[in-house]
Amino acid sequence: MKITHIDAWAVSMRLSEPYTIAYESVDSTTNVFLRVRTDGGIVGYGCSAPDFEITGETPESVLGAIHGIAEPILRGTDPLRTARILELIKPKMKDMPAAVAGVDTALHDILGKKADVPVWKLLGGYRRSFKTSVTVGILPVEETVKSAKQWVAKGFTALKIKGGSDVEEDVERILRVREAVGPRIEIRFDANQGYDVEQSLRFVKETSSAGLELIEQPTAKGQPDLLGSVTRKTQLPIMADESLLNLRDAFRLARRDLVDMINVKLMKVGGIGEAVLINGVARAAGYEVMVGCMDEAALGIAAGLHFALARPNVAYCDLDGHFGLEGDPSDGAVILKKGVLYPTGKPGLGFDLD
Repeated sequence: MKITHIDAWAVSMRLSEPYTIAYESVDSTTNVFLRVRTDGGIVGYGCSAPDFEITGETPESVLGAIHGIAEPILRGTDPLRTARILELIKPKMKDMPAAVAGVDTALHDILGKKADVPVWKLLGGYRRSFKTSVTVGILPVEETVKSAKQWVAKGFTALKIKGGSDVEEDVERILRVREAVGPRIEIRFDANQGYDVEQSLRFVKETSSAGLELIEQPTAKGQPDLLGSVTRKTQLPIMADESLLNLRDAFRLARRDLVDMINVKLMKVGGIGEAVLINGVARAAGYEVMVGCMDEAALGIAAGLHFALARPNVAYCDLDGHFGLEGDPSDGAVILKKGVLYPTGKPGLGFDLD
């Protein structure tokens, strides 16, 4: 079997509910979709969700890389040799992880379809479904509480509350949410690099009664020692997100034991293949893993879900980037029931684009 054609196109989608985090406000997103055709009749589909603030990529740069770099390498090759293809592509698409992730997910889709099994089974098949958290962006306290209660009413049992711009307000926000949703709902907090060490420790101390599960990336991504300082001075688990962009970052964090857990996003690390390698480092270090996402169409979420379902040390799932995307051509690529995500059950990633 050989690859014969590669198509890539961008789709802009508005968010039904715009949101704000510590360093930006978002009301729309643009994903790049891939279609990889083979002479065996199997077609693989992939998704790339560039985020300039995180990876420095744009839809235009992703399309340029796919057509100008990936396509000449892919055409005429055996799509089942995923490791070889990705090793040829990655050096030429350095610092373009979302673009690589698009190619990677399309190749894994072909692999699963050829084997006639879902990707999550190919990767290990550890679990069949995964509870996901749902994110509440930075809002006034009363609106945060209202949003949290609405999500819980829909069946979600894990909330991720965004903050990082005002410690005092963040503390009030968390305490009020806990009071409103009760003790059984899991609450996670993401500061998105908004704090220094002192602010991080103050936040932990003043929200201790709320029973938070974890804090995600409280300090600046370019200063890993700050993360280490927070980790060493508190019992609350500290997670790296923006500080982890590749396999080497995972090794550096683990070698110096700077965090308690890591957030692996396919668009941030370069796809399923690279996520598997990073997960191996995390497991060797005794780290739990969260599989997270950008503002991704459901096809990108499906790829993250298949990876999360496969690996036993993936303890958390934060795959809500497709919620409220208007005009998502891959709507239906994952199934959501009361805060729990399921794959479609079909081979590959489980969804074919028209």
